[in-house]
Amino acid sequence: MTQGAGQGPEVERTATLRDFRVPAYVHESAPYVPHTQQGESAPPAEESYPEAYTPTQRDLPVINRGDTLQVPVDPAPAAPAAQPVAGPGPLFVVGDVHGYLDELMAALREQGLIDDAGQWCAGTTRLWFLGDFTDRGPDGIGVIDLVMRLSAEAAAAGGYCKALMGNHELLLLGAKRFGDTPVNSGAGTATFQAAWLLNGGQKTDMDRLQDHHLQWMARLDALEEVDGYLLVHSDTTAYLDYGDSIEAVNDTVRERLTRNDADECWDLFRKLTKRFSFRDEGGADAVRSLLDTYGGTRIVHGHSPIPYLLGEVGSEDGEESNDPVVEGPHVYAEGLAIAMDGGVTMAGKLLVRQLPLEH
Repeated sequence: MTQGAGQGPEVERTATLRDFRVPAYVHESAPYVPHTQQGESAPPAEESYPEAYTPTQRDLPVINRGDTLQVPVDPAPAAPAAQPVAGPGPLFVVGDVHGYLDELMAALREQGLIDDAGQWCAGTTRLWFLGDFTDRGPDGIGVIDLVMRLSAEAAAAGGYCKALMGNHELLLLGAKRFGDTPVNSGAGTATFQAAWLLNGGQKTDMDRLQDHHLQWMARLDALEEVDGYLLVHSDTTAYLDYGDSIEAVNDTVRERLTRNDADECWDLFRKLTKRFSFRDEGGADAVRSLLDTYGGTRIVHGHSPIPYLLGEVGSEDGEESNDPVVEGPHVYAEGLAIAMDGGVTMAGKLLVRQLPLEH
C-alpha cells in the first residue's frame, strides 16, 4: 500500500466500511513525511486530538526496509558479566519489534542474551518486552514464538523473559475475534479488521495465528514496576482510566478482554493507541501522574518511535531524504521518561538495552 499525498500518521477522517480499500499486505515504498502545515515539523501532541479521536486510519508510517543495510553482529559476543548467586540478574528492556524477527535475534545476540543457535544464554538475567510484536514487519508470529520459547528457557536458567501488552496485540486480538463487526468508534463506522489492515496487519500473521498465541496475548500485563522503573507500552496517561494500582489496571484489562465485547475492546485499543503525553509542555507532570499512582521513579515506554518524537524523519525530496538516526534510547520529560522504540519500521533501530542506562 502506498501512502497517499499529504497523508500523515494520524488522519482526521475515520475509515468506513464503504471507503476502506487496502490490500492484506501493507508496505510503504517511500520515506515517511509527517502531515503538517508549512513550517511545522512534528505531529500534534496527544492533547490536541479531537475528543472523538479514533485510530482507524494508519497510525504510523511503514518504510520498506529492502534498501537498508543490516549491521553485522559479532557471532560470538561476550556473555553478561557473572552475577552473584544471591539476588536478581541484570535487567534488560526491548522496544517495539513489529515482526522484524531477524533484527530482534541480532539485537539479542549483540547483548549476549541468546547464543548463535538462538537459545537463552543469559542465566539469571531479567528481560522485558514492551509490546507490539506483530504488524508492519514480515514475521510477527515468529516473534511471538521466540518470546514464548525464551520465557521458558530463561525461567529454567533462573532468570525470566516477560512481555507487556501493546496496542497492536489488542488490534490483532480484535481483528481475529470480531473481524468486520462494526464497532462504536465515536467518529463513524469502524471495524477491527479495517483498522488492523490500515495499521500494517500482515495476512501471513493472521494465517499462522493459533489459539495458544491468542491466549498468550490476552493474558499479558498492561504495566509493571521493576527496580524503580514503571514499564508501559504507550506514552499515554490513559492507563489511569483502568485503575489506581498496577494490579487493578492489569485485572481490568484482562476482564474486558474476557468479556469479549467488541465495543469494550475497541475502546481499550483506542485509548492505548494514544501517544505523546510526555513529549511537550507538561510532559513531566504527565509522567509524574503515572509514577505517583503506580510507583517507580522513571517510566520506560515503547509505542512512539524515537525519530517520530524528535521529528527526525524523511524528506519529501527524494534526493535529500535521510534515514532516521537512532543510537539508543531517548531520555526526556526532565529525565523521567525513557523511550525505547527505535523506529525499526522506519528504517531505524530495534533497541535492546540494559537498565540503568549507561551515560
